[in-house]
Amino acid sequence: MMALREVSQKHARGQRVWCVPYARDLSGIEIRGNAKDWWGKARNLFQRGNEPVVGAVMSFRATRGMPLGHVAVVSDVVTEREVIVNHANWHRNKVSLKMGVRDVSKNNDWTLVRVESNPGRYGSFYPVNGFIYPKIEE
Repeated sequence: MMALREVSQKHARGQRVWCVPYARDLSGIEIRGNAKDWWGKARNLFQRGNEPVVGAVMSFRATRGMPLGHVAVVSDVVTEREVIVNHANWHRNKVSLKMGVRDVSKNNDWTLVRVESNPGRYGSFYPVNGFIYPKIEE
């Protein structure tokens, strides 16, 4: 709720909504900087891996079309090859909730995905670093 409230406040002030602060607020993973740098910055601070879990941040690699990378938060694991994510700025300046992401990597390791850009329609191929896992409260 806090993440969506912050988005509403930004819209009201005429500010842009970005994936990084949205993912940080939603996941509790306190990493700063461009999305493309999250994977490296998470090393030694958070566990990382290639298995999706609810609450983990999916770290997209930078590409020509996405030079700053992208981050999205897993909200549901549908199958071992499909998850649901919530993220911001996939569609310019908007929050996208409950969007499907399919693992299309050759080795079933979540290194290449397709994102549901519109309901039921999966778009281009995007390289992924993996998942950054939130710290577990003890």
